[in-house]
Amino acid sequence: MRVAILTTDNREPFKQYEKSEPWFGTAPEALIQGFGSLPDAVEIHVVSCIQQPVSAPAKLANNIWFHSLHVPKIGWLRTGYQGCIRAVRKKLKEIRPDIVHGQGTERDCAISAVFSGFPSVLTIHGNMRLIARIDHARPFSFLWLAAGLERFTLPRTAGIVCITNYTRNAVASLAKRTWVVPNAADATFFDLQANPDQNAPPVILCVANVGIRKNQNALIQALDPLAVQHKFKLVFLGQAMKGHAYDDKFFQLLASRPWCSYEGFADREKLKTYFQQAAALVLPSLEDNCPMAVLEAMAVGVPVVAAKVGGVPDLIEDGKTGLFCDPYGATSMNGAVRQILAQPEFARVLAAAAKCRAHERFHPAVIARRHLEIYREVLQQQTA
Repeated sequence: MRVAILTTDNREPFKQYEKSEPWFGTAPEALIQGFGSLPDAVEIHVVSCIQQPVSAPAKLANNIWFHSLHVPKIGWLRTGYQGCIRAVRKKLKEIRPDIVHGQGTERDCAISAVFSGFPSVLTIHGNMRLIARIDHARPFSFLWLAAGLERFTLPRTAGIVCITNYTRNAVASLAKRTWVVPNAADATFFDLQANPDQNAPPVILCVANVGIRKNQNALIQALDPLAVQHKFKLVFLGQAMKGHAYDDKFFQLLASRPWCSYEGFADREKLKTYFQQAAALVLPSLEDNCPMAVLEAMAVGVPVVAAKVGGVPDLIEDGKTGLFCDPYGATSMNGAVRQILAQPEFARVLAAAAKCRAHERFHPAVIARRHLEIYREVLQQQTA
């Protein structure tokens, strides 16, 4: 089977055109990794659009080709991604894939897949319509436009790969067909094991870009009473932007709390080091779909405390592979973290069960095989 994967080369949104290698979102990259483990079953062509000419390898693995398409700025969002659509169609006529898989509705990939001229499916990573609503997106802002593109593309593809039931419920009225398949976690996370320093205060990680939706400020205030009773370090990883009201408040809260620290954005390799030293991951989001930090923490064997919102209940089982908390309830967040700190043996049992469950459900080879089943189903329907 020949499959074209349309995904974002992150050298574009991060404007890092000088980098010699493409890099993708953590979920698409793990899926591509899974396909690389199935060379006899599938031939993959990864296609990405970019605004500046860049160096690019011809292949990412024995059975995976990479195609970087230069599309000038005028061909992007301001024209409804017309340049990307045309460049992708031209390249796909050369590749002649059996099916096209658009990764995400945030940028150009979904609409390029829909207009590719080949059978297509889409994966939704961030539910742009829901995020736009929660963030009160202003008309003609990026979120507002992305939500509109999502509404346009969903009914025009053969089906939607939903990474949680939360997404399935959100798209059910628009999609012709849906499948629930979680994201894959990078296989190298499964090779690691959390081993925090028992002679140092426990490290609690919160891995997410700082913002209202991720709810870091409420978490800090919720843990204030706990910090009086237990020694621990709360470490925040992710992007934060000074000059934004929420982020400025975040830094104000940190300034008066020596047990909190912000250590910036961590790439995959740095994140592995943090997870190996962590006593727990806490994710107090007000809305989330399938947060990669949860999957990766489970893969490494880090106990997870997460808000019971969105798609998170699909990922962990309360009291068995993680703990839920109420992101609107300070007592709930405090209590869940307290339980992890006060009951280390219980936390170890949770983490061990989570690591086992993650290997069964989120390993790249498992997820790649499930995608091949979906592609075959679509192609059979096309010829029926």
